[in-house]
Amino acid sequence: MSAKTYDLDAVRIFECAAEGPALSNSQHAVDVIGEARANGATLVVIPAARLDPGSFKLRTGIAGDMVQKFVTYRVRLAIIGDFSELAFKSETLRDFIDEANRGDAIWFLAGLDELEKRLALAVRGSS
Repeated sequence: MSAKTYDLDAVRIFECAAEGPALSNSQHAVDVIGEARANGATLVVIPAARLDPGSFKLRTGIAGDMVQKFVTYRVRLAIIGDFSELAFKSETLRDFIDEANRGDAIWFLAGLDELEKRLALAVRGSS
């Protein structure tokens, strides 16, 4: 399965395929952002399984570097997956996820249905 682009609540979304090489550095983030922009997307969805496991160890700096690229290029990011076990094991990661989810640039969500709810709320809030 390859990446797909679609509209959801007036937001153009670029969804990375669940299969594929692990995204493990800021250049990978820039490559995804470039693909998203080429498809007119303003929000990227990445399945958590596509991220290098080291991304969730904040001391490596991988997550911070990748997230910073999305913020710099003004492309929103939703990482989709089950983070409960990882967050349980790392208070720092749990705090990072909580802080990200308070904003509107980076979200860690359980599934696409949760993304749809967030976008619907954002659309209603801006009306």
